[in-house]
Amino acid sequence: MKQKDTAKQNKIDSKKTKQNAKLVFFAVLMIIVLYFLYIIFLLVKEPTDIFRVEEGKLYLEEARVGYVIRNETVVQGNNYKNGIEQIKSEGEKVSKNEIIFRYYSKNEESLKGQIAELDAKIQETVKSQTDLYYSDIKLIEDQIDEEIEKLNQTTDLSKLTEYEKQITQLIDKKAKIVGEKSPSGSYIDQLNKQRANLEKELNEGAETIKAPKSGIVSYKVDGLEEDLKPENFSAINKEYLENLNLKTGKTIATNDECGKIIDNFEAYIATVSDSKESKEAKVGDKVKVRLSNSDEIDAEITYISQENEEETLLILKIDKDIEELLNYRKISFDLIWWSHSGLKVPNQSIVEENGLKYVVRNRAGYLSKILVKIKKQNDKYSIITNYTSDELKELGYTSTQITNMRNISIYDEIVLKPDLTKVK
Repeated sequence: MKQKDTAKQNKIDSKKTKQNAKLVFFAVLMIIVLYFLYIIFLLVKEPTDIFRVEEGKLYLEEARVGYVIRNETVVQGNNYKNGIEQIKSEGEKVSKNEIIFRYYSKNEESLKGQIAELDAKIQETVKSQTDLYYSDIKLIEDQIDEEIEKLNQTTDLSKLTEYEKQITQLIDKKAKIVGEKSPSGSYIDQLNKQRANLEKELNEGAETIKAPKSGIVSYKVDGLEEDLKPENFSAINKEYLENLNLKTGKTIATNDECGKIIDNFEAYIATVSDSKESKEAKVGDKVKVRLSNSDEIDAEITYISQENEEETLLILKIDKDIEELLNYRKISFDLIWWSHSGLKVPNQSIVEENGLKYVVRNRAGYLSKILVKIKKQNDKYSIITNYTSDELKELGYTSTQITNMRNISIYDEIVLKPDLTKVK
């Protein structure tokens, strides 16, 4: 009986031992989990307390809407109702007196159709002369094939016109040779004369337009060329610009009655700003503009007019990326008052003591207070640098102090919101 009771007691003790072991295991596991959670917390928390110094760039800029002002000369001929054939493409640079486009003649489609029919008849008649395979004719045929190949491989309007003219001349030359030496010569001569008369009528009815000056060709004419030009700066104000009722970023439609030549050396952007910087700006100040293509280009303030107590009209001159503005009259852009590169740090890492600025460097847990000079600052960040020895002397530091002075460097780690009382 006693043996039975002892076995039962041992079984109960064994069960309790297992339960206690489980409790100990879960307790240890919980401690380990809490420890790792604490480590993760520290890892997550540390980046918010520490900032690594790197090279960066600061801007003081404002988003603006601008109106494009250009030196533009509209060119229009007498036959403007007939439509335009572009000889020079949109945005192409031309010299003075270079042909830029032509107006179609009154019956151009009909005349071209008749000329094409005559060309087909001439070619057919020439081919029918199977007994004529002179070397000079073969040479001309090879030249025609070469010009046709060039014609098929280009989209340049001026080159297309040139190749078509070459092909026509070669066909005429071939027809004349065959006409002189074949039984069908009189018929071919007759066709050639008819073709020459039609071509004369076509050319006399057309009107070619030349560039009155060198510049950029554009067919985007909006009627504001005489109003929005540099000579009229004094007449431009906020009310005038708003009354134009232009849509920002809208492309100017291509005009089929006229074209224009644009000065490719400079253009202007008129804008109205209410910033502190615009009120303090002066004619001749250098700024930058960032266009929609993300290019940052130099600009100069060339005209200023105070609209009211809050707003200032600025006209900026640019001499690059003018082709980017050909399609537009009203644009969005960024006016950059200044930009500066260097060691970039958050403003909350900078503290002031006795009129001087400091950052606190954390190097392997050792905190050092480092004197820095602020070169540029915006709402969130600053560009900082170290003082030179001469500058430190002017501040009253001794040679020994200057020698022992610590400097800030790229990739240093600095403390955000530092407490100088805790720095050794």
